[in-house]
Amino acid sequence: MQKVILIDDEAPARQLLREYLSNHPELIIVGEANNGVDAVRMIKALRPELIFLDVQMPGLTGLEVLTHLDELPLIIFSTAFDQYALKAFELHAVDYLLKPYTRERFEAAINHLSKRLHQPQQAVLQLTQAMVDDKDRNAYPSKILVAKGSKLVAVSVADIQYISADGDYSSLITAEQRFLSQYGIGQIEVKLNPQLFLRIHRSTIININYVKEVFREGHTYDVRMHNGDVVRVSRSYAPKVKEIIF
Repeated sequence: MQKVILIDDEAPARQLLREYLSNHPELIIVGEANNGVDAVRMIKALRPELIFLDVQMPGLTGLEVLTHLDELPLIIFSTAFDQYALKAFELHAVDYLLKPYTRERFEAAINHLSKRLHQPQQAVLQLTQAMVDDKDRNAYPSKILVAKGSKLVAVSVADIQYISADGDYSSLITAEQRFLSQYGIGQIEVKLNPQLFLRIHRSTIININYVKEVFREGHTYDVRMHNGDVVRVSRSYAPKVKEIIF
């Protein structure tokens, strides 16, 4: 028996997988996720032997999901974009289902699993690292998923005016709302486009598109954002602000 998790943001795609897997009683579905953040939590909690993983998802892509895991299960990728499939095949990934796929293609992927059960997934690790290192193509997300109450909501990165450290977490501030991220401010900084987001304090990152005014305060500065909030530039980060003063 092998525990299986289905990860795809489209409900019909998960339904199709459930239908095809019904012919394989040795593969037991123990969970489903429709976004990358929940997928990471579920994989860590349930420790499946196999996951069906969509590449294109909101928040975290399928490949970004893998970078958050300490141990990799067996993986069958799926996507509608064949540029990813080509890279996966070049690296001999476990298998790849290019949407829309047939039952016959699905069965071929299942047959490939037995050949991978006792092999380290170095190919998957290479694929993940190649995508993470590819900074010129799609390094910075345009939308992210953050918690709001008991659910996750999509937030446009372009709407974030500034980010403030909140203990081990971070607050993302837009014009009208504040969202709490489970990531620390240092982790968030590396995920954002440095052309737009500027670290001005160990506790603050600002979106320079929302800077309304800058006031000099002795050897440092205060920055007024479009929403009216004022944030302090620490002395150690002041040189970064000076770089964009003309």
